[in-house]
Amino acid sequence: MRLTRRGVFVLVSAIVLYVAGEAAGYGFFRALGGIAAGAVLVAVAVVRFRPEVEVDRTVLPDRIERGEPALASLTVRNTGTRRHGGVSAGDRMGEETHGVRVRPLAPGAAATYHYELPTSRRGRIEVGPLVLDRPDLFALARGERAVGGTASLWVHPRRHAVRPARAGYPRHHYDGPITDPPLRGSADLRAVRPYALGDEVRHLHWKASARTGQLMVREYADPAQLRCTVLLDTRPAALSPAAFEEAVEVVASLLFASATAGQHCRLITTTGTDTPVGSGLRVARVVLDELCLVSQDAAADAPLLPAALAASRRPGGVVVVVTGPDADLGTTRRWRPDTVFRLGARQSAPAAGAGQISAVDAADAAARWNSLMTGAA
Repeated sequence: MRLTRRGVFVLVSAIVLYVAGEAAGYGFFRALGGIAAGAVLVAVAVVRFRPEVEVDRTVLPDRIERGEPALASLTVRNTGTRRHGGVSAGDRMGEETHGVRVRPLAPGAAATYHYELPTSRRGRIEVGPLVLDRPDLFALARGERAVGGTASLWVHPRRHAVRPARAGYPRHHYDGPITDPPLRGSADLRAVRPYALGDEVRHLHWKASARTGQLMVREYADPAQLRCTVLLDTRPAALSPAAFEEAVEVVASLLFASATAGQHCRLITTTGTDTPVGSGLRVARVVLDELCLVSQDAAADAPLLPAALAASRRPGGVVVVVTGPDADLGTTRRWRPDTVFRLGARQSAPAAGAGQISAVDAADAAARWNSLMTGAA
């Protein structure tokens, strides 16, 4: 509960009028001061009464591409024993607030309200809680109370239709691409990890289980599995904010197409983001969620590739770098990128060389990538 500016003014005026009336001996001033003070007290008493309500919220869908519609459904139920006369409320949605006028409800009754959520910007939007606002008749005081939980809306980057990366088959232990046909039916031991429901019992590692005190399983990988690694430049000097959003769309398009095509995909950023390697819709969702939150928060003098990764072995398959038109690749030369996207060019230009794509925006980059993949096929 808090007084509004008008309420503070009325309260101060009440005190001044009462003091002036006492000093000058005017009962009329004292009466006016008493009436003003009484109005403030009544306003405080009114806003302290808040309806007892329960709030349920759903967001459908919870994951969408930027610019697509998303709907929030809000159900308000009167859990009290008395009918309430309605209340103004605001449902928070990120940095914005959607006004809701909750109609009068009988005990046990409920009302449902629907409204669209803002999806023009990439990111994770927290929807809720509902803030009940009960002002008095003269707007001297306000009583706000947050009720209900929150829900998240993931606004993924917009995706463009692109071909999956054309990747070479990696050697055993991922030493690099080979041109020979891969060994069919073979598998490489990739890791030993805790047992999860659904794992093959025949892959149990009994020695590791005895040593750790919990069931451990061997995780195998097919050496013929295609792989695609994308490195996104998050240095502010490399890309303008508008070009960075285009770059994020390029990364989302490439990784989604490659992951859903069965390739093992990996996202790396200059700030150290390194997603788990895998394929399929589950990994595509992890990557897209990560791209919802990525921002240009790398230091200005940071290398394009994090130092810990620059010293490691180059991953097998295709390595793609997405950066600005004039950015220095630096230590990525050790990783030998197969393709370098340079977003934010002033005008569409022919390829600068093998593996170099200079594009104005994400749509231009997607078209050039598809031409490159068609020519490589």
